[in-house]
Amino acid sequence: MHVLVSGSTGLIGTEVCRQLEAAGHDVLRLVRREPLRPGEYQWRPAELSMDPGVIERADAVINLSGASLARLPWTPGYRRTILSSRVRATRTLTDAIKRASQRPQVLLNASAVGIYGNRPGEVLTESSSPGHDFLANVVSTWEHEAHRAPEGTRVVTFRSGLVLARGGALKPLIPLTALGLAGPLGGGRQHWPWISLLDEAAAIVHLMTSALSGPVNLVGPQPATANDVMHALADAMHRPYRLPVPRAAITLALQDAGRQLLLADQDVRPEKLLSDGFTFTHTTPAAAIAWMLSSS
Repeated sequence: MHVLVSGSTGLIGTEVCRQLEAAGHDVLRLVRREPLRPGEYQWRPAELSMDPGVIERADAVINLSGASLARLPWTPGYRRTILSSRVRATRTLTDAIKRASQRPQVLLNASAVGIYGNRPGEVLTESSSPGHDFLANVVSTWEHEAHRAPEGTRVVTFRSGLVLARGGALKPLIPLTALGLAGPLGGGRQHWPWISLLDEAAAIVHLMTSALSGPVNLVGPQPATANDVMHALADAMHRPYRLPVPRAAITLALQDAGRQLLLADQDVRPEKLLSDGFTFTHTTPAAAIAWMLSSS
């Protein structure tokens, strides 16, 4: 298949493109700069500008564009960037699909488990209702934009959890763990929906030829708490896990980002992915972290 990818140089995009090429697919990359090599095509999502002829080359489109949630603090200006970067990139693609004479079979659009908000005591599947905080509203708006794609193009909004990789959300926690400073974050009993980078990319590639549509949770098959994930990291690095960071300190330092990224309790299950026959390579956070540390 000819697969058009936005965000191809990011953490997830790099692995997705590697797996696509390994499977024999032809990867076309959207770039904001002038194209430097064959297979690159320029777009200007901030200006909602894209040649629909690029879409006509693609059997599938994978949209991974969006400003990083890990950039702190979430100032009012950066909150607008978080939302607008996702909405404008997605709208640029759906508008181009509408104008294309030959439309792709599928649009795979990034999304996030942040749509569920803080939901202690609940098991969350794709049929669960959205939450009401900042991230939930951002993701709901983002998914709405993806579903503006015209009839005839299957739309999947894959809701990613915490992607376990050296360059992901664990990046600032790895050196702290190496220094022996790891410990429970806000008590550590809140559920963290996690997935290995390898399985994240493999699930996206799987969805490209699946019959699934709509929201699909991309999280590991075994529920885990923040303590489970962070303790697995400390054990894998042979470091102690004993210095707690109180909930109040996280909230004071990071405000909404701390509440919604680190303290939210989200027991999210990959119901659709499992029923569709996807097989996870890493079924526990410990296995994912061992792979993460050995593959770098």
